[in-house]
Order: sequence, then C-alpha cells, then structure tokens
Amino acid sequence: MEKEQANLIIKVMVEWMKQPSLKYEVQKLPLINDELPSFHQWTKRKTVLAAFSVSIPEENGYHFLFIDWHRNDNFYLVIYTQNKSTTVAEIQRIAIINDVPHLTWTYNPLKRDGKNDVRKSYFKQTFGSLNVQVPVPLKSNDVELFMERLFKLSHNRMRADKAHEIFDI
Repeated sequence: MEKEQANLIIKVMVEWMKQPSLKYEVQKLPLINDELPSFHQWTKRKTVLAAFSVSIPEENGYHFLFIDWHRNDNFYLVIYTQNKSTTVAEIQRIAIINDVPHLTWTYNPLKRDGKNDVRKSYFKQTFGSLNVQVPVPLKSNDVELFMERLFKLSHNRMRADKAHEIFDI
C-alpha cells in the first residue's frame, strides 16, 4: 500500500485508542528514527510508520506493524505473533470493493512437507475462501471491526498452518 494509505489507517487507529475499549488492550510501540529497534531481526533497518501491540485480555495478542517491508516504499501491514517469533500475515494490497477500500490477502502456505493442500482446504472451509478482504477503517468506530477481522484472519491462519496435526495427517 502507499505510505499515505498506511498513514490514514494509523491515524484512525490512534483516534480509536483514545476511546475506551472493553475488548482490546492497545499499546503503540515506540519508534526510534522511524525504526522499531530490538523487535525482530526481520524488521531491522526498515522504515516503520507505526507499530501497535493489540491483545484481548486473557487471550493472545498480535503486533501490527506498518512497515516498508521490502525497502521499496511499498508499505505493508505485517502481523506478528505476540511472542514475535514469526509473522502471521503480510498485507500490502488495497482493493476497492463496493466503493469501500479493503485490505486483501490470500492464504498461500509454502511449507515443504507436502501438506499445504490440507492447510488450504482447512482455511477455505473455516474462512469461506483463501482470499480475505478486510474493510479499511475510515473512522475510529470502524476499528473494532477491523481488529476483529484481523484477529480472525490471524487465528485462522495459525490454525490452518497446524491443520495436518488437527486431522492427524
């Protein structure tokens, strides 16, 4: 996504943080010179516009980074697990659907164990499609739904990655 698009989402999220939320705990992570030091080796020396730690009390959370992931002025919303061990999703595309901008992402596992078809099948069965569309929040009242959709995407991604264990294949 373009830098301006990412900044608009960030602006709306910051406004949302000012409102009390009964569901989410949110913390904006500090940046130093537009970088997120000591976060993860994959984020070193990459421009970060903003980073948020978002969790549901007594459940796992995620880190949401708006980052120039490939150092080419194309910004991504990268979702990291709470323990920062890996990414859950790297979302860069915005599509206009029914006059509303949506972040779009496709589940495409690339594990080298021959079980990616099982993972895809599970994800599609759970989410309805391998393609996920998340409406971009245009005002602070939209952010709660945005978070719900991103949490669902992340949760289903992590479960799908372990589908072969669930079905004992």
